[in-house]
Amino acid sequence: MNDEAIHPTFDHVADAAERLRDVAVRTPLLEAPLLNDLVGGRVLVKAEVLQRTGSFKFRGAYNRVSRTTQEERTRGVLCFSSGNHAQGVAAAAQLFKTRAYIVMPATAPALKVARCKAMGAEVILHDGDRRSMEQRTEALAKEKGLVLVRPFDDRFVIAGQGTVGLEIAAQLAERQTFADLVLVPCSGGGLVAGIALALERQSPATAVYSAEPAGFDDMARSLAAGTRVANAPGRSSICDALQVPEPGAITFAVNKPRLRGGLVVNDDEVRRAMAIAFEHLKIVVEPGGAVGLAAILAGRVDVRGRTVVVVASGGNVDPAVFRSAIGERDHRSSVA
Repeated sequence: MNDEAIHPTFDHVADAAERLRDVAVRTPLLEAPLLNDLVGGRVLVKAEVLQRTGSFKFRGAYNRVSRTTQEERTRGVLCFSSGNHAQGVAAAAQLFKTRAYIVMPATAPALKVARCKAMGAEVILHDGDRRSMEQRTEALAKEKGLVLVRPFDDRFVIAGQGTVGLEIAAQLAERQTFADLVLVPCSGGGLVAGIALALERQSPATAVYSAEPAGFDDMARSLAAGTRVANAPGRSSICDALQVPEPGAITFAVNKPRLRGGLVVNDDEVRRAMAIAFEHLKIVVEPGGAVGLAAILAGRVDVRGRTVVVVASGGNVDPAVFRSAIGERDHRSSVA
């Protein structure tokens, strides 16, 4: 298969936007004056926490499932995911009246498991590492004749996520403003790849950065090295949604020539970002969805006198984790 057959383009993103019209939520760009004062620049938060299923993942999942044939829908679709992609696939399958089978790690947040089941999906818990989970999923797809909806390394999934970038460009134009930077949470790289494709056409002077948790900064290190590199095993992070071991082959091919770089934050910085998003923007952001805002607050990139859009990619956080994050900071410390 040649590159044109597997690599997404801007036209794929534009086509995905048509398919998602009146299906996905056009999430807002949120702004808080006190947050702007805190960092010395203008921060606009793309609130994908308000998307269907609570994360951007619905966009790519719906776009991919929309490509299945009626015959394929009689058998169903399958995915492997720690939670947000799983919910996106479950919701898309429900809309297309097809069965969804979801392979999730045994350690997946209970909230995400419950929501998949509530949408009619059959959840298969897997007690093993990510590679063995992928292998089990691929075997099930062959055994049952199911369409495998990959979490990021799929041109239609990437294109669906890229509609976030189209919306950002349109919303900036409506405000008659320009974004110097766009910061995007990154795991396998599908969201930032799609956004980069969209903005390359719609706002080519805007610099796009990935944001990742420490220990799972494979995209940042891969961009610096010019080739895909993997994370060392045995690491841990509060960001359960951002723990893919290495960038996807397709996503890295898209991101390598388009991203300005990668930013890395630690768990304490993520918790602070979650608390500040709750206090100033009135939104609930899960740890992985807060890494871009954390990078701004931690000074990983200079935003003084500049306009930056940061994607809050998901809000499906375990209540205990969220209570811990916002409870660690009182009012005075959260704005300092």
